[in-house]
Amino acid sequence: MVEEFQTTEAQETTVAQVEEVVVVTDVPPAEKTSTPPVPLSVTDEEEDVKPKQVEEASKEPEALKSSASGNDSAEKMPQSDNSFKEESTRVADLSDSERKALEELKQLVQEALHKHEFSTKTSSKEKKPATEPVVNELEMASEKREIKSEKEEISIPGDDQETHEVNEEKTKTAASDADAVDDDGAKTVEAIEETIVAVSSSVQQEQPQSPETKMAAFTTENESNNTNSETEISPEKISMWGIPLLADERSDVILLKFLRARDFKVKDAFTMLQNTIQWREEFGIDELIEQDLDDDFEKVVFMHGLDKEGHPVCYNVYGEFQNKELYQKSFSDEEKRQRFLRWRIQFLERSIRKLDFTPGGISTFVQINDLKNSPGPAKWELRQATKQALHLLQDNYPEFVAKQVFINVPWWYLAVNKMINPFLTQRTRSKFGFAGPSKSTETLFRYIAAEQVPVRYGGLSKDGEFAVTDTVTEITVKAAAKHTVEFPATEGCHLTWEVRVVGWDVSYGAEFVPSSEGSYTVIIQKAKKLSSKTEESVLRDNFKINEPGKVVLTIDNPTSKKKKLLYRLKTKAFPDS
Repeated sequence: MVEEFQTTEAQETTVAQVEEVVVVTDVPPAEKTSTPPVPLSVTDEEEDVKPKQVEEASKEPEALKSSASGNDSAEKMPQSDNSFKEESTRVADLSDSERKALEELKQLVQEALHKHEFSTKTSSKEKKPATEPVVNELEMASEKREIKSEKEEISIPGDDQETHEVNEEKTKTAASDADAVDDDGAKTVEAIEETIVAVSSSVQQEQPQSPETKMAAFTTENESNNTNSETEISPEKISMWGIPLLADERSDVILLKFLRARDFKVKDAFTMLQNTIQWREEFGIDELIEQDLDDDFEKVVFMHGLDKEGHPVCYNVYGEFQNKELYQKSFSDEEKRQRFLRWRIQFLERSIRKLDFTPGGISTFVQINDLKNSPGPAKWELRQATKQALHLLQDNYPEFVAKQVFINVPWWYLAVNKMINPFLTQRTRSKFGFAGPSKSTETLFRYIAAEQVPVRYGGLSKDGEFAVTDTVTEITVKAAAKHTVEFPATEGCHLTWEVRVVGWDVSYGAEFVPSSEGSYTVIIQKAKKLSSKTEESVLRDNFKINEPGKVVLTIDNPTSKKKKLLYRLKTKAFPDS
């Protein structure tokens, strides 16, 4: 027999109680507790907005504050375009123009690797360009005349007297020109000596060589060419996130990210790739991965679970910076801001290496930004650190965010978003989702299953007997209505269940009703009221089943608002005696 709960006098006179029964026909069989999968991590990515545009837009009227703070309804929230669908990473799914762009980019990367252009670009900043010697115009004219003189001496036939007279005449001409440049006549002597040496070398080169000499020269030339050829064939080896460029098909997924970030403009994508490789070398990414940095920021940024499409989910909790000690430790000076930035990049790099870069795999994240109790725009140090991190992330980590969800959004963020939103592309806006405090849990459930959402955000995911693999059932409890959920149970098992009503302000009770007519109903939990201020956000009960029957849960919602009921259960067989 199911116990009925009484409503308040006001409700009895205005609203008739509605009783609904939900029967769970498929009770999970007895099983051992499974271990939840290891969580991954995520990155930040936003559209770049010009400071001047934001500054101009910031001149919004003060009335925006009152309109935004006065109501938390869905109408006040910026609505995202849910039509965005993540693009495929399989080459076969690309359009002809996209495939062509990918092949062109691969060709550019191949040439750059063979020419060692990536390392050359990295080291070019450290080397100053060599200055070209300034050549005096008179010296150039003198040299040209000397060369012409040499040709005349070689090509004009005649006796020794004629040759001597020609040489003498040319020498006088060269000397007079040189005197115009240098009065002491030093360059005239040098010019004559160089002329004699040049003529002698030219005559020696025209002398016939023996077959042995020609063969030796040919062999030496071939050996030199082979050495140079081997040097050119050895390509440069560049890896990103543990994947060598052009080494396997996973590299195509990385190149597609850079192409999409630049609208498939090949040269722009290649330049972005070059700059990213250079930055990674300068920032010391490979060394940073192995460093043991402080873990004080784990409450600020952490990974937890997957969304409904399998993307790992990253939570950014800005309210943690209300802790003055943590805030000072993170942003009080430039050195501390750089330390926080290095920790954030390390966290991101380690997370990316856990993604699946095979074509068709999950290589992006869902990012949840919790703005509850956020310090807000008044904190200059936080804004500076966020701005610096944003530029690094959007320049060097393209297309790593599948969805950006903002929860517990305060009025001031709505004002900032209203200013920035016109400057974002439609594609970027389609990735965004917003929710005020009263809609945050509902919004998270739109993208993430309740068993994957942390308890602090309205879900059931926490350490304990249940894992993220234990599916949660969601039911809507209507206003001023009663819901009854039944768990059929067989003899000889131990039944455990978890229950949560988002927002609470309901009554909860549980009892066991045996199938035999001669048996008595056993009250497992007397009806008790649970308010939204209850510390125990998740109720956990269990019962040892000694005879066939059913466990009945009763949820009574006396409020004028509908509630979302979450529950899950599992059974364990008695151990063999």
